[in-house]
Amino acid sequence: MTEKTPSWQRWLVLGMAVLGVAVTFSLGLWQLGRAAEKTALQDARTQQSAMAALDGRSLRPASSDEASRAALIHRRMVLTGHWLPQHTVYLENRQMNGKPGFFVLTPLQIEGTGAVMLVQRGWAQRAFTDRTALPPIETPAGQVEVPGHLAPWPSRLYDFGGTEQGPIRQNLDLQAFRRETALPLLEVTLLQSGAASEGLLREWPVVASGVEKHHGYAFQWFGLSGLIALLYVWFQIVQPRRQKRPA
Repeated sequence: MTEKTPSWQRWLVLGMAVLGVAVTFSLGLWQLGRAAEKTALQDARTQQSAMAALDGRSLRPASSDEASRAALIHRRMVLTGHWLPQHTVYLENRQMNGKPGFFVLTPLQIEGTGAVMLVQRGWAQRAFTDRTALPPIETPAGQVEVPGHLAPWPSRLYDFGGTEQGPIRQNLDLQAFRRETALPLLEVTLLQSGAASEGLLREWPVVASGVEKHHGYAFQWFGLSGLIALLYVWFQIVQPRRQKRPA
């Protein structure tokens, strides 16, 4: 005859099982919520990019319009203006099609607005025999028309701090670049689109939403929640009853 488990132990095990199921189930719901948020964000991006293209008149240099410009992120735009090639920056350690190189950035003086926007013009391969060599690119003089999508300021990679100078840089800080160039730079950029030209590729990678990852995590948490419940039922209800049956 088996020894009966004290009631306080049974209650303790039950409490721990309920807590485990509640926590893991909540984490699964949280992951589903994150997936829904990213799906909504991706849908918003798709809707923005499908809308009619805007021009430079939609962008004003006044700081009070920063929020309205941020709301235009991912909208298609066609800007008319003049390049400011003396302020071109080459962001290193950027990849396109799995190859390391530079993202080439040049400010564009937008016609008729007084604003200046940094244009992410494209990617150029680095000369590995001379890491200080700049890739041969062309910057047309005179008035140009540049198509693309409105994008946030270039993403930041890990660095060791300090102020960077010269055309080749790891990162580009907006405020520091404004002070350095004395240009009324907008806080958004244009991700130039179109076929390869001027020595630059523009096969920009599509940003993944990461929804599948959150769905996978949610499945794991729900699975763990179900496993805890199953183990409790088996060891605390089914097994004791089987042991009580007469031989």
